[in-house]
Amino acid sequence: MAEARIDPTISFLNYAPVPLAFGTSGLRGLVKDITDIEAYINVKATLRYLLSIGDIRPGSRVVVAGDLRPSTDRIMRAGAQAIIDSGFQVENAGKIPTPALISHSISSRCAGVMVTGSHIPFDRNGIKINKTVGEILKADEAGITREVERVRAEEYSRTATASAIDASGMLKRPPALPTLDRAAEEAYVRRYLSSFTGGGLSGLRVLVYQHSAVGRDVLPRILRELGAEVITAGRSDMFIPIDTENITGEQLDRLEEFAVVAETSGRPPHAIVSTDGDSDRPLVTAVLPASEVKPGGRRVRFLPGDLLGIIVAEYLNADAAAVPISANDAVERRMGERGVLLEKTKIGSPYVISALDELRGAGSHERILGWEANGGFLTGSNIALSAGTLAALPTRDAILPILANLFAAAEQGIGLSTLWDRLPARFGCAGLLDNFPVAASQAILARLIPADSTIDVEFAGAGLVLDRSRAGDTAARLAQPARKEWLERQATLSRFFTRALGFDDIVRINVLDGVRVYFQNDDVVHVRPSGNAPQLRIYANSDSQARADQIVELGLREPDGILRQLERAFT
Repeated sequence: MAEARIDPTISFLNYAPVPLAFGTSGLRGLVKDITDIEAYINVKATLRYLLSIGDIRPGSRVVVAGDLRPSTDRIMRAGAQAIIDSGFQVENAGKIPTPALISHSISSRCAGVMVTGSHIPFDRNGIKINKTVGEILKADEAGITREVERVRAEEYSRTATASAIDASGMLKRPPALPTLDRAAEEAYVRRYLSSFTGGGLSGLRVLVYQHSAVGRDVLPRILRELGAEVITAGRSDMFIPIDTENITGEQLDRLEEFAVVAETSGRPPHAIVSTDGDSDRPLVTAVLPASEVKPGGRRVRFLPGDLLGIIVAEYLNADAAAVPISANDAVERRMGERGVLLEKTKIGSPYVISALDELRGAGSHERILGWEANGGFLTGSNIALSAGTLAALPTRDAILPILANLFAAAEQGIGLSTLWDRLPARFGCAGLLDNFPVAASQAILARLIPADSTIDVEFAGAGLVLDRSRAGDTAARLAQPARKEWLERQATLSRFFTRALGFDDIVRINVLDGVRVYFQNDDVVHVRPSGNAPQLRIYANSDSQARADQIVELGLREPDGILRQLERAFT
């Protein structure tokens, strides 16, 4: 978010506007800052940009949808006003999952406006606008930003009488949304019922944790149509933020309570499934038989999204894939075993989508898939399944990974937990220092990342440094002066990640997005700033959960953890 300031040219506003800014995917901010004029400016400017690049035509439809946050309806109306004033028609798809909106946009060749804050708290929200071919990508952001500046100048220059906005930044006469059109929702349901085998989940009892997820009715409907016995629990009228990358022990305890209650009315559920607020990120837990639970253990087993995606990729028989560099390195191991070309990207779905586009453009692969650590799954090509073809959907989706995991277990006649036991035994943990100055994060990276263009190097011993920057290519020897720079960075990092703390020799470094360090003993540490907040994050992978947890604790410990040591040394 940009710093608030009062612009003396805005004669009719009685507050200091806070302009929205792009995060890792879409625009987000505090609800108090997403006034009608701010939503209006950004929607109107983005439509102008899409018109300028030929993505949409004058007078065409623009689909509007939203999640179940209390602020969503108002922002949807502000977006609708911007659509109308830009000369387009509004289609009201209602409260549906983000992937349902984007799937409908792609098949109907129309732009879409999704009002959602995804998994962030209810006092925040966001706007995610998509093109007729899918998501807004990083390459689009500069052009959109220029249009936002132009539209902002136009709207701010109006007099109080001429403006449709009042002094508080709200529309004087908000429009009513058109009659609800369920075409997008129905098409999304058909997407799965027409590609997965009907009755394929017969015999499974699945509990859907509904909370305030926008897909809380769509998900049970799809599961029932595919044969599962479905129980629902936890429906809430209050918005509950669910972050699938940060599932807490308290949340798992609640899921276990749901499982116990469900068992009193019949057999225990085989799985508990849910999604985040806009239903583009899955939550999947296996429910263990009471006899298999260790003393002090839980009956519910949660699988992180990056590992969940491995099962999906195998079920869909991927031959090429893209994941963010922060994903558990079990992904790299398993895809390597399967002969799947794996591209690593910066963090954020726009980067994964760009990688899928490149893989498809190369023309060498037919089953191109991608996923993120949050579990959101993307299909970069059409995928033939048992009952039909699943059309490409290059945006995060929660339904597909849920179905693929349930079908994979059902077709093999095993439980989810047994299925997951077959994954590489790699464990992850993540954490962050909040309110960490952005300038300090950048200073740390500047000292740890060499100036040359290499992003992934392997230290092969005897001073030999290999360039591993391109997936699938043979590693090449680095020449001077790049070799010297990388050896210096290896030595620098070894001063902080020491043997006294349990770290081994550094054998590889990747600087695609932050600094990712690989050690001889198979520990992995990744340090990077947050994409849209003053935070410094640390991720760890190891052969045991205890060690992964310990690495993150060593990084975050106050006042002398590894991240604080880096701050003192380089800022």
